[in-house]
Amino acid sequence: MTLKTFVDLSGWMAALLILGSYAMLSFGKIQARAPLYQWMNIVGAVGFIINCTWNSAWPSVALNVVWAGIGVYALRRNSRLKAGWPR
Repeated sequence: MTLKTFVDLSGWMAALLILGSYAMLSFGKIQARAPLYQWMNIVGAVGFIINCTWNSAWPSVALNVVWAGIGVYALRRNSRLKAGWPR
């Protein structure tokens, strides 16, 4: 597999993951606090970061860094709430 193919696949997989997680949330198949929802968004954001960096789409890179950061924060916060730890 060439690097360009990897970058292209990263972008397509990112789109599928983020759209899939949004669809599942919208149709009530998953909850916003579910780890699966957060992981789909984090991995999707990383795929977009790879693809957008390759294509020099810097505003999209910045957006997806924040998107991934929100997902990581939500995962940590939700696991603490589940464990009964203070916020």
